[in-house]
Amino acid sequence: MRVKPMSRAIIFANGELPNPESARALLRPDDFLIAADGGTMHILNLGLVPNIVIGDMDSMQESVLLRLGNSNVEMRRYPADKNETDLELALGYAIESGYREIIIVAALGGRLDQTLANISLLADLRPFDVARGRPSTFNLRLDDGVEEIFFCRSQVQVRGRSGDIVSLIPWGREATGVVTENLKWPLSNETLYPHKTRGVSNEMLGEEASIKIDSGLLLIIHRRQS
Repeated sequence: MRVKPMSRAIIFANGELPNPESARALLRPDDFLIAADGGTMHILNLGLVPNIVIGDMDSMQESVLLRLGNSNVEMRRYPADKNETDLELALGYAIESGYREIIIVAALGGRLDQTLANISLLADLRPFDVARGRPSTFNLRLDDGVEEIFFCRSQVQVRGRSGDIVSLIPWGREATGVVTENLKWPLSNETLYPHKTRGVSNEMLGEEASIKIDSGLLLIIHRRQS
């Protein structure tokens, strides 16, 4: 499959979708919609049709599968006994297809183990493997229109509104040289540790905040205020 420049892959997982209209506002007409098994229902409930469905199909009724088949939707079916979750398979498909921007919707809520596993998928290093000819710029995040979650590997911008909540959580080990701009409680060349809550529940002072680190991996959780 040939990916158009600037096109995005939107993956719908089978988690909760707290505000469907906020999720709809994330979408663009040219987005490539990937359903990870039960995430198909979120797409259909928005009045849309997925471009492809990936997974073991154990979360969908036969009537839905028949409807998809009648709409000529591509379906990649995997055995139920597999080493990857349906979402991991869908993400792998998007990465290998060459998408430079991938947004995962409805990956939070429900089972805690699934939520943590979904967040951990953001640490996938394949898109950042320059040795394989991939550029270092890559946008991979979870976003349901209410919360967005992504990793800072060197520098990131958070765009929202004044009063939005931004939490900085070290992933796996400490994050060093943390510098923030336009957050209520600024950090200046500080170290954040995974067993401490120093970076939780900061607030944006405007429409954009910036975060830089020298080393480590920093999980950014941005909750938009309604």
